[in-house]
Amino acid sequence: MAAAIATDLLLEREALLETLAASFGAARRGSGRLALVSGEAGAGKTSLVRRFCEELPRGTTVLPGACDPLITPRPLGPFLEIGERSDPPIVGASAHDVAGQLLALAREPVVLVVEDVHWADEATLDVVRLLGRRVSSTCGLVIVTYRDDELARDHSLRICLGDLATTEAVDRLHVEPLTAEGVRELAAGRDIDPIALFELTSGNPFYVTEILAGGNGVVPDTVRDIVLARVGQLSPPAAAVVEAASIAPPSLDAPLLLAVCGEAADSVDECLASGVVRAVDGAVGFRHELARTAVEESLSPARRLALHRAVLLGLADESRGLDLARLAFHAEAADDEPAVLRFAPAAAEQAARAGSYREAAAQYDRALRFAGNLGPGERAQLLEGRSRACYLADDQLEAIAVIREAIRYRQQQGAPLQEARALTELADYLSCRGFLQESDETVQRASRLVSGHPEQREHAYVLEAAGRFRSDGDQAARIELAARALAIGERFGDEHVAGHARVTIGTATALGDLDAGLPLLEEAAQIAHRSDQPEVVARALNNMGYVCASRYRHELADAYYDAGLKHCAEHTSDLWRINILAMSALSLLAQARFDDAARQAVAILDDPRESPWPHHTALVVLGLVRARRGDPGAREALAETTTVDLQPEEFDAIVDRAAAHAEISWLEGRPEEVAVATEATVQAALERGDAAAIARLAFWRRLAETETDGHPGGESPYVLALAGNWGDAADEWARRGQTYEAALALSRTGDVRAVRRAHAELLRLGARPLAAMVARELREKGVRDVPRGPRAATRANEAELTRRELEVLGLVAEGMRNADIAERLFLSPRTVDHHVSAIRRKLGARTRGEAVAAAGRLGLLEDR
Repeated sequence: MAAAIATDLLLEREALLETLAASFGAARRGSGRLALVSGEAGAGKTSLVRRFCEELPRGTTVLPGACDPLITPRPLGPFLEIGERSDPPIVGASAHDVAGQLLALAREPVVLVVEDVHWADEATLDVVRLLGRRVSSTCGLVIVTYRDDELARDHSLRICLGDLATTEAVDRLHVEPLTAEGVRELAAGRDIDPIALFELTSGNPFYVTEILAGGNGVVPDTVRDIVLARVGQLSPPAAAVVEAASIAPPSLDAPLLLAVCGEAADSVDECLASGVVRAVDGAVGFRHELARTAVEESLSPARRLALHRAVLLGLADESRGLDLARLAFHAEAADDEPAVLRFAPAAAEQAARAGSYREAAAQYDRALRFAGNLGPGERAQLLEGRSRACYLADDQLEAIAVIREAIRYRQQQGAPLQEARALTELADYLSCRGFLQESDETVQRASRLVSGHPEQREHAYVLEAAGRFRSDGDQAARIELAARALAIGERFGDEHVAGHARVTIGTATALGDLDAGLPLLEEAAQIAHRSDQPEVVARALNNMGYVCASRYRHELADAYYDAGLKHCAEHTSDLWRINILAMSALSLLAQARFDDAARQAVAILDDPRESPWPHHTALVVLGLVRARRGDPGAREALAETTTVDLQPEEFDAIVDRAAAHAEISWLEGRPEEVAVATEATVQAALERGDAAAIARLAFWRRLAETETDGHPGGESPYVLALAGNWGDAADEWARRGQTYEAALALSRTGDVRAVRRAHAELLRLGARPLAAMVARELREKGVRDVPRGPRAATRANEAELTRRELEVLGLVAEGMRNADIAERLFLSPRTVDHHVSAIRRKLGARTRGEAVAAAGRLGLLEDR
């Protein structure tokens, strides 16, 4: 009885329960919420949520689901569990479909519980993202729990949490360890030193209750000893049940328990009475993952192998429905080669369809570990699947290495057409990574392989790649190649290559005639959507934004980029999402929408994936935004670009970096650095005959009074400015929607009225460094009524910050923690937390650092 009392008590959680109750109240009124409940392992997240659900009004629908602690989790695992209990049941293979059905359930008050998302697959996290964005218009409360003490920087959950950072319908709750007083209360009446207990457990509720449940008053060295001591008190049949449950997360249902344990299954009641395991919807599982791991690790290799084989046999009964990911897990643990090769590739295909590309890659890798007896063609097929999954997860270097291995096996197989198909994949990956010359050579190699063979679907892939990656700018040739690929793809019913061919045709057409090409791209996206080709849709939306931005149709470009980001979030298209973010950041910077451009850049830099060009672009954009607004850190952002693995062949990006370096140096009053920053790139541009790059770099060199060899032609605003036609350059930049550059050109005309207009525009844009330079020029011309920016107090009023919030903001800028601010200002830590949250909200900042940067930009810290 003592163990049960210790386990069931819930101390120091009243405020969290009140927050959840308030969230549910808002949801019942039609303002749904997403509650993110974090804490270390054993902190009591599950106990908190369970108590909250128990105290809900009678009749409230509660639908729980949990992620499994498998090496490779089931795609959409918790929602499959929820779907079994919902009315109507949840069906569908994609995150978008599942989220839509869950939101439909939330037309009436409902609580959805998704536990342990630190183990979630990508598709599950996508559902969480979608629910977070859309739940506010429903009557649903979505509770998501996760461990925050085990998240590596590149963990997929961090990306999900970042995406939800600015979502207003999200509540964040952190479950803290118990205080010393809480441990003392739990230990009351026990023959144990509460101080020693607190010091040993650091207040972790699971550790505390496990020690107290031992009942002998002894504080062991590890919780593992506690759990195993309790298991050791069970009868052999009951211990067998516990051991079986330990190797089959999340639980063993009754039929599986009988299949694995036989007559020992009759000992379930003894297991439940001991408190080692608990019953959940007719299945037996551990109360906590730490306890399950302790038991599993105690098993001998032979015992573990036998149990996995028994579970595999039970799960393989098709009458119960095949859980492919779980079957593949147990097949590997059982060292059953045929079972691994049967279930792991099928699980990989299932994961890829759901958008869980990392899980798909892991399943293919699992199969490859058991593929030693397969022929070269079968091994190549597994490698091709893994490479594609890695690529779509934006693990480009791994994708390149794996597809190269697949190509070697296709050569061993003596299959030139399949080898050519694999080479087009390699060309795609190489191009994305910036190896443009090798990509071109790879396409040529593929073309030679298919030459002379009767036309098959592989010809379509080679032709499409030849059109897409053609580097000579001959759009008519690109269209012709892609049209041939489209015809072959349609003839063989291959909608994937046909879809990409349509996008290539539309893009090439739009680069010559935007109004003619956009309808083709839109049609390509619509067809790809109907045929369930999300990657093709993402590429089409990316290219629509690009061609519009290249023609300075920024408003239209922004709309396509927004649609592309939404599509990528719904379909786990991380590769294209990151690229679209970079393209969007460039477009927003061109429009002088500095806050929005910085937000997109930060989103890329917060992402752990390694795409070089987007990462490089994000740093360039962030450096320029900081320089143009007068924020600190411009040079630091630009310096970080040297750490990015950008290839020399991506010359446009190298020009971007050199031009940004020149502009930052000029704005900081260091004209002597401009020549140094641009010299090598100018020479490279001259050798290439790249007139656009020469003009752009020569522009900054001219401002720094450094001349450039060569005379670029054309009618770009840079060329106009270099010719001294500053007014015409300003008009051309204004026509292109580039208001910052237009104001810069206008300020160089020497006409006082034009310079005043430029100054006013720069103040409006928040471009303080250039505005200050122009103001000095006006004063040198004798103008006495040069407007100044608003005073700090006025800017604070515009941001709607209170006097106390300004005080807190200043201390945050000094790097003080909330607890230290509370002590300095004689406030409670919770009050300071509320002030910091309000400051972030009013300044549109996701983090304390962003809030300080925004404050510096607005001049809110100048009077301190």
